[in-house]
Amino acid sequence: MGEQPVRVLACGDVEGRLNALFNRVQTIQKKTGQFDLLLCVGEFFGTTPEAEAEWQQYKTGAKKAPIHTYILGAASQETVKNFPSADGCELAENITYLGRRGVFTGVSGLQIAYVSGREAQQEPAPAHCFTAKDLSALVSPLTSSSKFRGVDILLTSQWPRGVWQYANNPEVNTKFCGSTSVANLADKLKPRYHFAALEGTHYERLPYRNHLVLQENAQHVSRFIALATVNNPAKKKYLYAFNIIPMKTMDPSELVKQPQDVTENPYRRSTKDKTDAPKTGFSGTEEEEPSHQFFFDLGKKQGGDQQHDGDRHHQGQPKQPRRHRDNTGKALKKHLIYTHQHNSEWFCLQCYLALAKGGLTPHHILILPIGHYQSVVDLSSEVVEEMEKYKSALTSFYKSKGERCVLFERNYRSQHLQLQVVPVPLDRCTTEDIKEAFMVQAQEQQMELMEIPEHTDLKQIAPPGTPYFYVELDSGEKLFYRIQKHFPLQFGREVLASEAVLNIPTRADWKECKQTREEEEESCKQLRDDFQPFDFAWED
Repeated sequence: MGEQPVRVLACGDVEGRLNALFNRVQTIQKKTGQFDLLLCVGEFFGTTPEAEAEWQQYKTGAKKAPIHTYILGAASQETVKNFPSADGCELAENITYLGRRGVFTGVSGLQIAYVSGREAQQEPAPAHCFTAKDLSALVSPLTSSSKFRGVDILLTSQWPRGVWQYANNPEVNTKFCGSTSVANLADKLKPRYHFAALEGTHYERLPYRNHLVLQENAQHVSRFIALATVNNPAKKKYLYAFNIIPMKTMDPSELVKQPQDVTENPYRRSTKDKTDAPKTGFSGTEEEEPSHQFFFDLGKKQGGDQQHDGDRHHQGQPKQPRRHRDNTGKALKKHLIYTHQHNSEWFCLQCYLALAKGGLTPHHILILPIGHYQSVVDLSSEVVEEMEKYKSALTSFYKSKGERCVLFERNYRSQHLQLQVVPVPLDRCTTEDIKEAFMVQAQEQQMELMEIPEHTDLKQIAPPGTPYFYVELDSGEKLFYRIQKHFPLQFGREVLASEAVLNIPTRADWKECKQTREEEEESCKQLRDDFQPFDFAWED
């Protein structure tokens, strides 16, 4: 595609040594050519008279920075006086203060997220500290988009706590180093490069994954680099040069390439570790119904090797069942996962079936894509085609048991597409009764469900990113509601559990429908055996 990389320099704590920094930058640029920007993390200003004198030369225009320089705010009370505004501004020609927190997007499309200062330990927070509200205000607008994949660069003054896990150890006291809130921030924003300082040392962590192998679609890796103080006597590295093509213009297959030395994500720790970790006000956890599911891992012929999202099990090595994750980030129950092996070949489909935890009925099933998609309207044509095959197979399956199926999807406060499929006995009610139940209960909650014309594609009504609720009846009729502000998360269940349809109102809440592990295993085994004759993946 011929995208031009952006040439970037990153720097650690300057502490007022502006001449030393800019002389070094000029030397580098003479040797290797002009860089596009310099990003400074940690403490930019110094507190000595010498540092103040140097700054005055740049502030008055007597000297000029040789490169567009972007800096973070104060990391101590002593340097707060150098920042006239919390909102960011130009402090001198070519030297710009980014602000307390935010996102800076360059003309190239390079997206840089930043947070100034240290994590506040008290309320009200001092001027050189950030709060949980600052982090939430930064994260929410970014991650609420279904197209969010991560940011190109994250700048923080403090290190993320625990970043060294699964990797090389830094030359710092890890007992006291870093902020848990910054770790949570890095986990959510998935930066390709994350720079920090304040610890007076250089540390370049091995790159880490942002996806779970064989459970999620491959994503780009993240690199964390901490930089030392400018002109430090130990000559530790304080400048880092790199080229980066903005994520938005990169070929997706290039973006997700995994280097050989990649490690697990240091921020996704075990339950015990998370329990022991210090509590912070910033977690960013979304409120939504859990969806622990029990899987039928189906698939098409792939030859000898099974390859999924850039991660491969080679022939001759023991193959392990794929562990999917639910949309709340909890690993799904392993004891109910199985993989079909047919004609000595392994299968790998675009979608899979899941038995819903706390299902409305014993045959309440979910159709889910293996790749990460936010909603039906985001699906590729191949995934849509396969999802239609599952719909057809499940329709035949339910029909054999004297049932009709109702499908619904809620693209609101969810992170991963779940197409819910619920059977309703033919002798309970008609399709028209089900349609009326949805219409009436929507009106009661001041929501207007509209009927989609038969051959109209959902994508024509709901562009990607649109929050919506959608119902598909066995007659082919489709109902749609574009969610405005608030929407009852259990609406689909509540309608189907109501007296007019299944007449099981106590099962409207999934939490009231829990089973023991043994019951879950038996339900999954029974459904697997029952569904096999209708499973197209078993066809020759």
